[in-house]
Order: sequence, then C-alpha cells, then structure tokens
Amino acid sequence: MPKTAYQRAVRVADQIRIEVAEILMRRMKDPRLGFVTVTDVTLTADLRIARVYLTTLQEGPDEAQVFAHLERAAGFIRTELGRRLRLRYTPELTFFKDTTGIRANRVLALLESVGGGDDRPEPPAPEGTAP
Repeated sequence: MPKTAYQRAVRVADQIRIEVAEILMRRMKDPRLGFVTVTDVTLTADLRIARVYLTTLQEGPDEAQVFAHLERAAGFIRTELGRRLRLRYTPELTFFKDTTGIRANRVLALLESVGGGDDRPEPPAPEGTAP
C-alpha cells in the first residue's frame, strides 16, 4: 500500500471520528443513548468500512441496548456523515465497545501487584524537621 493512501486513511478516520461524535451529540435526540464517547475510528484501506470504537457510562444490559440502538441508527449516522464529508463513498459504519481503558487499568493493577507498589522516591523532608 502506498504511503499516501495510509496517511489519507488515517486523516479520513480522524475526521469521521470528529463528525460521528458531533452527530451523536447534536443530531441524535434519543435519551437511550446516554453519554457515549467516540474514542477511535479505523478504516479499511479502500475507505469503505469504518469501525467506530465507543465507550459508554452504562454497563451490562443497558450498554447492550445502547449498541443495539446505534446499529439501528447507523443508516441515519451514515447519511449525516455523507452530507458532511466529501468522499466518493461514505463508509459503512460498525460500532464496537472500546476496551483499551479497561485493559490498561488491568495491566497497571498487575504491574503494581508485581512491583510491590510505588517505586517513586519519597519527597525530601521539609527543612527544620527531624527525619
């Protein structure tokens, strides 16, 4: 794949992330969505399929309902996206839960348990106090 195609895919994915977040915030009036954050978008090399990664404040069945609602609204979101972007083809949107934050917290917890805690040096004692 030529380097310019990769750079274009990254730029278009970033623009899609911004526009989808704007559409969800301003155009979607459904309270069932709750608070949804678009964290990342990845595109195929041909710019035809976009994987939109999201985080929500809901958990369990409520979270599943949010993603089901987003899948039903994908056509509306894609239409709005097509109006905002100048692309030959508006990509198909698929929504996924972003688990990078959960994994990062787990890795940090594991590192802390293996390392035995905090390895930072203690701050110096204030002047005039006994150690």
